[in-house]
Amino acid sequence: MAQITAAMVKELREQTGAGMMDVKNALVEANGDMEEARKVLRKKGLATAGKKAGRVTAEGAVQSHVEDNVGVLVEVNCETDFVGRNENFRNFATEVAKVITKSKANSVDELNSEKWPGSQDTVAQKTQEMIGSIKENIAIRRFTRYEAAATAAIASYIHAGGKIGVMAELAGDSTHGREVAKEVAMHIAASDPRFLRREDVTEKDLDTEREIARDQARQSGKPENIIEKMVSGKMEKFYGEACLLEQPYIKGDKQTVAQYLQAAGKERGCTFVVTRFVRYKLGEGIEKPQGPDFAAEVAAAVQ
Repeated sequence: MAQITAAMVKELREQTGAGMMDVKNALVEANGDMEEARKVLRKKGLATAGKKAGRVTAEGAVQSHVEDNVGVLVEVNCETDFVGRNENFRNFATEVAKVITKSKANSVDELNSEKWPGSQDTVAQKTQEMIGSIKENIAIRRFTRYEAAATAAIASYIHAGGKIGVMAELAGDSTHGREVAKEVAMHIAASDPRFLRREDVTEKDLDTEREIARDQARQSGKPENIIEKMVSGKMEKFYGEACLLEQPYIKGDKQTVAQYLQAAGKERGCTFVVTRFVRYKLGEGIEKPQGPDFAAEVAAAVQ
């Protein structure tokens, strides 16, 4: 039997949002295998697929900048929500997005070593300057940069003052495409798709979903041929929830996003195709230090 540590319980609880003892029991059942324990929790309905629920609380802002055929989405983090709402901090995050628009950097490290436009300072030095001004640690965490073809358009959408940011690229008509891409970006912000289309779902994800669906179906006590039909139904539901083009469109749930794009294209005399998208949720995957009470609770759970 593998040893179940407090760190394992803490990590799995943050990933799934499940209760302390449920997490511990799942780890015991899975003999310490984190991935298998996540499956155990999902089969019992104690965790949500593809979501990291719970204690993700890093502060800052997600910002975007679209200029001509180039678009940027960037997350800049700080320590407190107070600074995250500070005008100087927000202006800095916006300027960082503009800098990335002109940059060819492929990573934050590369970006930090580049010169800030109109200055002898690097981006890293400008960040240090902002830290000195605001008196709080600041970091450029991640960014995505799209450069669209002449017949494509890029649009972005920032929700809740920078808590969620989306950028979407649409091929078909650069004149009208940005308007439609903006609508798609707003939908992505609300519906959080994991994939563009069902063909993009990985075999690993498909195997996991089928295993969970089959296990849940067997609990019904139905015959095997009925179980397979139930699994097929659950997989269709999974595609409808996880794949952008198959999701119900938020502004008219009687049609899917694919059907909305078809209608929008027909109205404008062209064909719209979503080629890619990115969605950032502020602070996702970053853990804030927990107080002693939470640490004691975790330690007690693994005794």
